[in-house]
Amino acid sequence: MGATLPSGGGSGGSRRRRSRRGGGQMSEINVTPFVDVMLVLLIIFMVAAPLLTTGVPVQLPETAAGPLPAEEEAPLALTLGADGALTLQETPVADDELIPRLRAIAAQRTDDKLFLRADGAVSYARVAQVMGALNAAGFNDIGLVTSTGGPDFGASAVE
Repeated sequence: MGATLPSGGGSGGSRRRRSRRGGGQMSEINVTPFVDVMLVLLIIFMVAAPLLTTGVPVQLPETAAGPLPAEEEAPLALTLGADGALTLQETPVADDELIPRLRAIAAQRTDDKLFLRADGAVSYARVAQVMGALNAAGFNDIGLVTSTGGPDFGASAVE
C-alpha cells in the first residue's frame, strides 16, 4: 500500500480544492437568456418589417432582375401611380414641384440614389418623361423598382 505526500511544502494540505458545490466560480456561459432575447427580437422584426413599406399602392411590373445592394441610408423613393400622379416618399407632389423638392432633399443627403416605382398600368411615355426630367435635373443614379418572378426571356437557360 502506498502513501502519498501532500504537496505545498509542509503546509500539511491546507489548500483545499474548491468544488462546484462549494460556491466556486462557474466558468460556463449560460446562453439561454441570450437565445430568448434573440427570439423575441426576431418576432418583433418579422411583424414590423411588412409595416415599413411605402404606403402608396402600385402594381409593380415583374422582371427577372435581381435586387440592388443595400445602402447605408434610406433611399429616396418616387412613386408614379396608375393615374400618373407623383408621390415623393409618401407625400404627393405636383409635376412642377418635383425637381425643386428633390434638389432640396438631395442637398442634405450623402447618397444621390433615387428609386422610381411606377405602376404597370402607367404608359412608357410617362415613365420616360419622369426619368428624362430627373436626368436633366442631375439625378443620374435611378433604380427602377419591380417585382420578381417575371419572364427571363431565356436567361436561365444560359449557364
